[in-house]
Amino acid sequence: MATTATPDTSDTTAFTEADYAARMARAAHDAVVAGLAGLLLTAGPDLVRLCGHRPRPGTGRLTLLLLVPEAEPRLLVPETERAAAEASPGAGAVRITDWRDGQNPYSAAAGLLRPSGHYGVCEVTWATHLTALRETLPLTTFRPLDAVLPLLRAVKDAHEVARMAAAGAASDAVYEEILAARFTGRTETEVAAELARRLRAHGYGRVDVTVVGSGPNGADPAHTAGERVIGPGDMVVLGFGGLRDGYGSDATRTVHVGEPTAQERELHEVVRAAHRAAVAAVRPGVPCQEVDRAARTVIEEAGYGAYRVPCTGHGVGITVDEPPYLTAEEPQPLLTGMCLAVVPSLGLPGRFGARLETTVACTATGARPLTRAPQTLAVVA
Repeated sequence: MATTATPDTSDTTAFTEADYAARMARAAHDAVVAGLAGLLLTAGPDLVRLCGHRPRPGTGRLTLLLLVPEAEPRLLVPETERAAAEASPGAGAVRITDWRDGQNPYSAAAGLLRPSGHYGVCEVTWATHLTALRETLPLTTFRPLDAVLPLLRAVKDAHEVARMAAAGAASDAVYEEILAARFTGRTETEVAAELARRLRAHGYGRVDVTVVGSGPNGADPAHTAGERVIGPGDMVVLGFGGLRDGYGSDATRTVHVGEPTAQERELHEVVRAAHRAAVAAVRPGVPCQEVDRAARTVIEEAGYGAYRVPCTGHGVGITVDEPPYLTAEEPQPLLTGMCLAVVPSLGLPGRFGARLETTVACTATGARPLTRAPQTLAVVA
């Protein structure tokens, strides 16, 4: 498979010790606001983002970052991984301690916690770790962060946004390439596999989204890709995204095999107008539900309200789908630094659908697009 040359979309700015210190300080502050004694982060994406240490993959040995308001961050690691922790880019912003083989790591962790404190724990914490901590500290309570601090990683700093912009530029290049590919006679899964290959060729270390919904499948918001053979006259929804250099991009475009009908063009233009309205509504202080309402109003006024997917978008960051969510029920105000995938969608059941998704950053002056691929209904072969 031929591909064009990979553009230079690397973010050359490495995260600094100051970046990690600011993230940890903000997280500790947010813990106070949530009524917590502190935060416990075990091996996973939150730990990497906050302190820069990346534990050895697949290890079940306890690694624990403790963030407590107005206290120095503490990182507990196995003795065998101390050197790696000390070499991590955020090492200077944390106090590192270790536990030795033969020592009870949970007793070592208990020495860092208040015996009757109320702590938030990340959702990837192993049940074995949480159970052992509860047995060691029976008066301590633990709550999942997605329940008490769902917006822990919602606000990105400038360097994080730069990495997301680089991921977006690579995503745009993938879309440009796929437009030149053949669609007719191929299955959805074959096109999805090509999307995944091209994302990896442009530096994506992880591919999370490869949606190919042709014809009636494009009307189903839950469809990913199947064995349907794409043919002339098909409207095709293409979703593609994942993580590049640890940060995400999520984009969707709709293409057509051959010239579309007047109704197909109309449906796509309604989605495009709804998308413009939603993106224009993104600015600090605006509730998520208002962004959703902006898209919904356009769709309803065009007479397609019954065919709308009832979610206009979601957050993107170290995962491609995270809070906040752009729904009619979500009052959360947008904050500067939040990154969002704005994705209005329409589907006529049994016939075809149209979807348009752009990743944007919320700035003081409004939405900054991080994916910039053309939003027109492209004609493909």
